[in-house]
Parts: sequence; C-alpha cells; structure tokens
Amino acid sequence: MAEIQIKNVAKNFGSYQALHDINLTIADQEFMVLLGASGCGKSTLLRIIAGLETATTGEVWIGGRRVDHLSPKDRGISMVFQNYAVFPHLTVFENIGFGLRMQKLPDDEVKRRVERTAGLMHIEQLLKRYSGELSGGQRQRVAVARALAMEPDVILMDEPLSNLDALLRMEMRAELKGVLAESKTTAIYVTHDQVEAMSMADRISVMHQGKIVQAASPIEVYRDPAAEFVASFIGNPPMNFLPAEAAGSGRWTVAGQNLDGPANGKDLKWAIRPEDLRIADQGFGARAKVVEPLGAHLLVTCDVDGHQFRAVLDSELSVKPGDVLTLAPQEGRGRWFDSETTLAVA
Repeated sequence: MAEIQIKNVAKNFGSYQALHDINLTIADQEFMVLLGASGCGKSTLLRIIAGLETATTGEVWIGGRRVDHLSPKDRGISMVFQNYAVFPHLTVFENIGFGLRMQKLPDDEVKRRVERTAGLMHIEQLLKRYSGELSGGQRQRVAVARALAMEPDVILMDEPLSNLDALLRMEMRAELKGVLAESKTTAIYVTHDQVEAMSMADRISVMHQGKIVQAASPIEVYRDPAAEFVASFIGNPPMNFLPAEAAGSGRWTVAGQNLDGPANGKDLKWAIRPEDLRIADQGFGARAKVVEPLGAHLLVTCDVDGHQFRAVLDSELSVKPGDVLTLAPQEGRGRWFDSETTLAVA
C-alpha cells in the first residue's frame, strides 16, 4: 500500500510563504495531478514529498509511515524530471538499470526489470543504442522506464512532457496513463497544462497562491468548480462571468435576463462555459466581435452588456463580426459565485 498523506504542510522561504497549511490524501495506486500556474507552489509541494525540500511545518506519510525526516533514497519513491536527465554516454539498457546497479542488485534481476519496463514503454528495440542518439520523446520514455524499474511505491513527475512537441505529448499522455495503471504505482504529476491534467488524472488538485483550491475528479473540477479561480483556469476558453442583481425570491437579473439562482446572497456572479451556449429565440443579446473558425466549431467572442463573452458554436453557422446573436444557456449548466469570497454558491 502506498497511500500518501500530506498533513498541515507549510513552507516559507524567508518572509515569503510558498505553501499554506496543505492537507491532501492520495489513495494507493491513484494518479493525482497537481495543477496550477507558475509560482503556485505545486513543484515545491512535490519536492517536499520527495525529500528535496524540507517543510517549515507539517508531516508527510507514505504507506502508513512518516517519511518527512527520511532522506529521498529511503522514502520508496522515484522521480521523473522535466529535463530527462539521461546519460548520453550510456546505452538505453545501462540508463534504465543505473539505479538498480547502484543498489547492487544481481545481474539477472537488473535484466528482468530493465526488459520489463522497456517493454512497458515500447523501447525494447532501443536497449543497445546510446541515449545521445535518441529523439526527445525516446529519451523521455527512457527516463520514465528508469523510474519504473526501481519498482517504487510512489512515482513523482515534475512536468515531464513539457519539452515535447504537441503530437508527442498527446502520444505520451495516453501511454503514460496506461503504463502507470499497469504498474500499480501511486503517482503524483505536476503540470501547468490543463489538457494533461484533465486527460490523465484520477483526481486533480488545483493550486493557487500556495493553497489547494479544489481536489476532485477531472469532470467535477470542470463542471462544478469550487471557486472562480478554478472556473477561469480550467477550460479553453474559460468560463464566462456576468454580474447578477437580486430580483427577489431566488431570482436574479443577469444581462437583462431573469434567472433562477440561490435563495440567499448579495453580490453574485453568474458563469457559463462557452460550449454550453446555443443560438435561440430568447436569451442574452450578444454582438459578435471576433469569429475564429476552429475546424469542428466556431469560437465567437462577443459583447454582452459591456462584458466579454465567448461562445462555442457549430462551424456550419454563418456568423460574422458585427452580427447580433441571441445566446441561451443549456439548462442546469450555469454556476454562481460570490463576488467577495470568489467561492461557488450552491
């Protein structure tokens, strides 16, 4: 069992507090993604779990054992970095087996583990080649295979795909998720890329300013964001926001439209995802400003009551800048946020 528990972890760098009282439990064999913009604290948290940074306060537990006082080599973890860190003067076999040799494992055990993990990563045909002769995608596979060959309780990955081109990233996302499921390893993956997070994670922990804003499944984070930051960070394009005025008895006026909303509240915002809008006879009056054909759909940036508003519409529609559209939200897709706290309102 390799459940990870992070209890009340905080980290200060001098007067700057990088992490604020982080509490998170990652289940055995779960794929957890730490998602956030640069500077949010996700890599710092990963390094504390790895033992490369020391928490100012708090505890880290792995498999029911407290590890924050242990060195990285004694924590039962492997780590994959952004820059691959493979040795160009060694063969792929020697790179994958490097950590095993350091542990002085028997030759037959080294061979078994190297061949197994090379097979998982589909690089068994490259074992005799030098890593300096490989492409970026192949070197990244070698780095992941080396980490898996250690048969760790936990594998930690810090933006491992960010140096690859778009097609390779897509290929590696699918491959990596399948490999980790097969190896039954608990994984924590750091990224700023929401597509990686949505497509790979069992759960996503969205981080902002050193705090975990929401930890939930990808679909829950997408459909029921816990805060305005999550709603604006997840989704491309992000959610639209419009101010709401109370109209009494759980009714709210949004850009001239009366909508059912929370029974209580003073200063609220109403939000809707661009793909949850459709052209209808009744709805928000929107003047198209920019029309971007994106193959399967049109991304139309509009003005609604003086606010920027985006809609994802069918590509077969004829929409031009300056056109006036009537946009209606799909039933049940709107969300409400408190303007002061920025938190979701039920």
